[in-house]
Parts: sequence; C-alpha cells; structure tokens
Amino acid sequence: MNKIIIETEINAPVERCFDLSISIDLHKISASKSKEQAIAGKITGLIKLGEYVTWKAKHFGLWFKMTVEIVEFKRPNYFIDEMTHGIFKSMKHKHEFSRTEYGTLMTDIFEFTSPFGFIGKIVDKIILRAYLTHFLEQRNQVIKDFAESDKWKAILN
Repeated sequence: MNKIIIETEINAPVERCFDLSISIDLHKISASKSKEQAIAGKITGLIKLGEYVTWKAKHFGLWFKMTVEIVEFKRPNYFIDEMTHGIFKSMKHKHEFSRTEYGTLMTDIFEFTSPFGFIGKIVDKIILRAYLTHFLEQRNQVIKDFAESDKWKAILN
C-alpha cells in the first residue's frame, strides 16, 4: 500500500475548512482540470457519514469512474472516505483538521493500492504517486484559497 501525507496550513477556522472539504461543489472546482463530475449519489452540497458519490474524471487522457463512501465522520476533527468501486485495488483518504494558533492544520493521509500486481507497483513509483500528490496539493490550495477569502460564502451559504 502507498501512503501520501500532505499538511496544509490555513488561516481560517477549523469548522470552515472541514465544511469546505466535504463540499461536493468545491471538489468539482478544485478538480476542474480533470473535468471531474459527480454523476451519482450525493452530487451537490455537503456529504455526510454513510453517503457516497460517484465521480467521473479524465486522467491520463482516459475517462475513469470511482465511487467513494464516507465511512467515518467526526465534525470538525476528521472524516474518512473509501473507494467502493473504481480503478484502484483499494483507496482510503483520511482528512484530519486541528486547531492551531493561526487557524487550521489540514492533514491528508491518502492510502492506495493499484491493481495489476508488480506492474501496478512500478506505475505507482514512476507516475501515480507524484500525480496524486500534485492532485491533492492542488485541491488543498483551492480549499485554502476559499477558506482564507470571502469565496467560502458562495459554497457554504
């Protein structure tokens, strides 16, 4: 299993950062480069425990679908989404939020296993790990941008 850990400091309240992170609408904005669309399940608004969303997105020139379910949820501290259907052999994404003197420390712990055994492990090391790290960093930058400005009001109000 591969693990990516990303920490993002955000000068905004932890509750705002948490809610922006569970926003389907903000995720669509942050993943617009991959033309990501919510096509089934919770397709707009804030996702909650036990809910799922199926995403359709274009990566590496190919269209992929992936369904994730929120399997743990404790606002505003953390939530976990896990893939139930999709290209990965397994995928689990824990989102943690902690208060700091400047606002919030948002930590992503993204664990994944590619299919195809040995070939999948090679693809992980050469391409996928860097690609997914960049994807998550871009997503976090959008969350930070919205949380630290008045843009969050358009998503959460």
